[in-house]
Amino acid sequence: MTRPGNAKAVRISSAVGIGSQIEQGGIMSLNAKQLEAAQFHTGIALVVAVPGSGKTKTMTERIGRLVNDHGVAPENILGLTYTRQAAEQMRERLELVLHGEASRVNLYTIHSFCLRLLKSEGRYFNIVSGSEQMTMVATIMRSLGVKDLAIGGVLQDISLAKSNCISPEEFIDLYGEDQSKQKTAMVFKEYEEQKTIRYLYDFDDLLLQAYRFLAHEGGAEKYHDVYPHILVDEYQDTNPAQLAVLQALIAESGRGSFWACGDDWQSIYAFNGASIGNILRFKQIFPSAQEIVLNVNYRSTPAILAACQKLIDHNQRKIPKELIAHKPGGNHDLFVIDTFNEEEEACLVANEIKHLSVSDGTAYSDMAVLYRANFQSEILQNVFVRADIPFYIDNGMSFYERREVRILLDYLRFIEDPDSVAGDEALQRIINAPNRYLGKKFMEQVAGVANESACSLYQALRTMDFDSPYIRRNVHEFVRLMESFIQNEGEMGPAEVLAKLRQRLDYDRFVTDKDIPSPDNQAVLNLNQLLQSAARYASISEFLTYVATVEDETCSRDPSGVKLMTIHKAKGLEFPVVFVVGLVEGIMPTKRGDLEEERRICFVALSRAMDRLYVTYSHNYLGQPAKRSIFIDEMTGDLAAHGSQK
Repeated sequence: MTRPGNAKAVRISSAVGIGSQIEQGGIMSLNAKQLEAAQFHTGIALVVAVPGSGKTKTMTERIGRLVNDHGVAPENILGLTYTRQAAEQMRERLELVLHGEASRVNLYTIHSFCLRLLKSEGRYFNIVSGSEQMTMVATIMRSLGVKDLAIGGVLQDISLAKSNCISPEEFIDLYGEDQSKQKTAMVFKEYEEQKTIRYLYDFDDLLLQAYRFLAHEGGAEKYHDVYPHILVDEYQDTNPAQLAVLQALIAESGRGSFWACGDDWQSIYAFNGASIGNILRFKQIFPSAQEIVLNVNYRSTPAILAACQKLIDHNQRKIPKELIAHKPGGNHDLFVIDTFNEEEEACLVANEIKHLSVSDGTAYSDMAVLYRANFQSEILQNVFVRADIPFYIDNGMSFYERREVRILLDYLRFIEDPDSVAGDEALQRIINAPNRYLGKKFMEQVAGVANESACSLYQALRTMDFDSPYIRRNVHEFVRLMESFIQNEGEMGPAEVLAKLRQRLDYDRFVTDKDIPSPDNQAVLNLNQLLQSAARYASISEFLTYVATVEDETCSRDPSGVKLMTIHKAKGLEFPVVFVVGLVEGIMPTKRGDLEEERRICFVALSRAMDRLYVTYSHNYLGQPAKRSIFIDEMTGDLAAHGSQK
C-alpha cells in the first residue's frame, strides 16, 4: 500500500546564468569557443562539448566553413556519427548551410563507412546477422563439447575482444589461467576460421578489415587524398578498433584535418566496448592536437547544472571543466523527492505530471521519465494507465512485450482457460519455451487431430499417442506440469503461479542462457518486477485483464504523450521537464557497474532537463528495504540529504 502525502521534496533554487552568443559571418550565431572550433582549418583538434553546448551546430558550421571559406570540395569531407539517425539529422542541418551541396558530404556511421570502403575495394563478403552468429557459435560449442558456457556470453566476449583488436591467440595468452575463457578462446578461434571459409564478416570485422586494408595493404595513402578532412561526433564512445581505423585515415602531411568532438563526462557505453581512454588520452595519442572546450550550456538552468557539476566532480578520471549556464534560473528548478516504495514513487510522478499539465499548461510531450533499467517502466505504465496519462515508450517495446515476460504471461493465459481459442494460441507459444523439441510439424499434427475431433489443441495433445519415446516423455511431462496448475488455478494467485513456474521450468536459467543467473541480470529483474505487479491481484483473470489494459494503452504509443525511456535511450535528447526515478543503491548505481561509469550515466540523465528536474527514490524497492543512492548526496549536498530524510 502506498502512503499518499508522506513523500517529501526539497527544492533547490537557482541563480542567474552567464554566457552569451555573438553573431559572426555565416548562417549561424556562435559564441567565442564555438567559433574557434568552427573556424579550425588544418591539423588535429579535440572539441570537448558539455551537454547542451551546441556541438551539432558547431560541427555543421565547421563543415560549411570548410566548403564556403576554404574551397574544400564536399566530397573530400568525411563526417562520422554514432548512429544513422545522427547522420541524417546532420545532413538536414547542412542543407541550411550548403543547400544542394549538402548531399555531396560523406556522412556515415563508422561501421557503414567501413562497409562502403571494403565493398568499393572489391572485397567479396556477406554480413552475418545476429541470429546467424548465435547459430554458428551454438554449433561450434556443440562440436567442441563446450556445454557450460552461455552462447550470448561467449559472443559478447568475442565481440569485446575484437573491439579491442585482440586475436584468438592473444585472447588465450590474456586468460591463460581461466578455464572458461580458455573454452571461449577455442570457440573464438573456430568461429573466425569458419567465417573466413564462408566469406562472412560480422560488424567487428568491418572495422578490423578496414584497418588492415588502410594500415597494411597500402590503402591509407589513397584515402588520405579522398578524405583529407575528417570529423567524428561522439568521440567518447569509440572503441580501440575504431580508433585504429581513424588513425590510419588521418593524413600526416598537415594539409588536412582531424576534428573530434565528444565529452568524457557522457561516456556510457563501456558495455559495448567503448573506451573512455580514447578521449582522456587524446593529447597523448595525438601530441599536436589543439583542445577546445565548449562549456556554455544553453539547455539547463543554473540549479540543474550545479547538480550535474557536483555529481561529476566526484569522478577521478575526467577532463576538468566548468559548466556555465546561459539561461537564467527560476524558482522551481530542482526537486529531490523520497517516497515509501516504487508504487508511491510512480504515483507521485503521475500526480506531478497531471499538475504541470493542468496548472502550468506543460504539454505531455515536453515531459520525460528516465530510468536505469527497463524493468522500472512496469510500475510507471501501470500508474499512468490508471491516471489516464498518455505515454510513449521510446525503446519500441513495453514491459509486457519483453520475451521473458511475454512467455510467462502466455503460461498464465493457458492455465486460466486451456480449452479456449486464447488457450490454443497460448499453447502454441509456450510448448517450446523452454525447448521441448516439439516443433512446428509436431504442432501441425496436434492441430490435425484437434480439427478431426472438434476439440482444443490441449485436449488433442492429452489424448494422442506418439511413437517416439522422447516426444512421448516430453509431452507427458508438459501435461503433468500444466495439470498441476490447471487443477489448482482457483486456489493460487497469479504471483504464486508465476513463482512456481519460474522454479519448476528453471525459467531464469532459460531466459538468461546462464547456468547461474545473476540477480541483477536485466531479464531476472524484469521477472522480479512481474511478480511484484502480479501480487497486487487476487486472481489470474484480474491480472491478465490489467495487463491487457496496459498493452492496449501502450500499443498506441502516442508521440504526444510523456516519454518513458532508459537513460541510454535519452542520450542526446532534451526535455523541459525530466523525472529521474529509482535512485537507490543497487539500481543506480547498479551493484556490478563501474562506479565512475554509473556516475556518468546519472550525469547524462540529469543533463537532459531544461527547466525542471525531479530526482526521486524510495525507501523500499521490490519488497525490500532500499538505501538512497550515493549520487543524491553528491549532486545536492547537505541540503537534500538532510531535508529529504523521514
